[in-house]
Amino acid sequence: MAWIAKLTTLLNDIVKGKEEAVKMSVVTLVSGGHLLIEDVPGVGKTTLALGLARATACSFNRIQFTSDLLPSDILGVNIYNPAEQNFRFKAGPIFANIVLADEINRTNPKTQSALLEAMNEHRVSIDRETHLLPSPFMVIATQNPLEYHGTFPLPESQMDRFMMHLHMGYPPFEQEKKALMEMRPIEDLEKLTAIVTVEEIVRAREQVSGIFMDESLVEYILQIVGATRKHEEVRLGVSTRGARFMVQASKGYAFLHGRDFVVPDDIQAVAPFVIGHRILLKRHHEIRHARELVDAIIRGIPRPV
Repeated sequence: MAWIAKLTTLLNDIVKGKEEAVKMSVVTLVSGGHLLIEDVPGVGKTTLALGLARATACSFNRIQFTSDLLPSDILGVNIYNPAEQNFRFKAGPIFANIVLADEINRTNPKTQSALLEAMNEHRVSIDRETHLLPSPFMVIATQNPLEYHGTFPLPESQMDRFMMHLHMGYPPFEQEKKALMEMRPIEDLEKLTAIVTVEEIVRAREQVSGIFMDESLVEYILQIVGATRKHEEVRLGVSTRGARFMVQASKGYAFLHGRDFVVPDDIQAVAPFVIGHRILLKRHHEIRHARELVDAIIRGIPRPV
């Protein structure tokens, strides 16, 4: 689709030298998943998230997570109306097509858990009433590394809701120099003209769901997932939800490359970003990065012919 190329070009112009992160964020968008971006402050996490949101015609809300944020500040609350003698629901900022949860691990676990139902079932429950979220719905969250002061690690159940987990890293020298020379103010992102409609996103997600994946590739994914569960360095392997996200993301990656079928290269490309954050290493192996382990597992499993 022409809009995908335009969107990718636009995001690469906004966030210099992060082509892989940009590609995977677009894959997450068309695959119907949620995105978690983690790295040190000041490397473009929020800029990428804002750019992706503002480039679409979707409704958008940004939530700045702080230590005093409450679940009702996100989901909404029932307010009593004396004139009508009843309660009215006042929707929170979660009611938008794209929600930016900025610095999500700055808030307490109780507030973090308020997103669980929304991310998994696209609805929220307030005082025994269920409220559906708009479609499409996507959470883009940023977080600082856990070593930073004032952070609360996301629980495993929350991490499992994110289809992809990206690390930005520092840009290459020339790209960082170019970014400093241009010095685009953050206000420019607020003025971006949307180049993607809601209908195009919905249609893309439907097409991604219809992309063909051979049974041998499904078995290949299950072999990768199974290997994470049995590996001697792993304390917690990939869940069934993680395997399902592997299928979706692989189809999304194929879609970005103009194919209506999945090949092994698609699976290998998305695997580190989809399952790396779902693996918990045993304590004496924690010095090793989970994504390095994923790469090693993939190299050890024969590719389908």
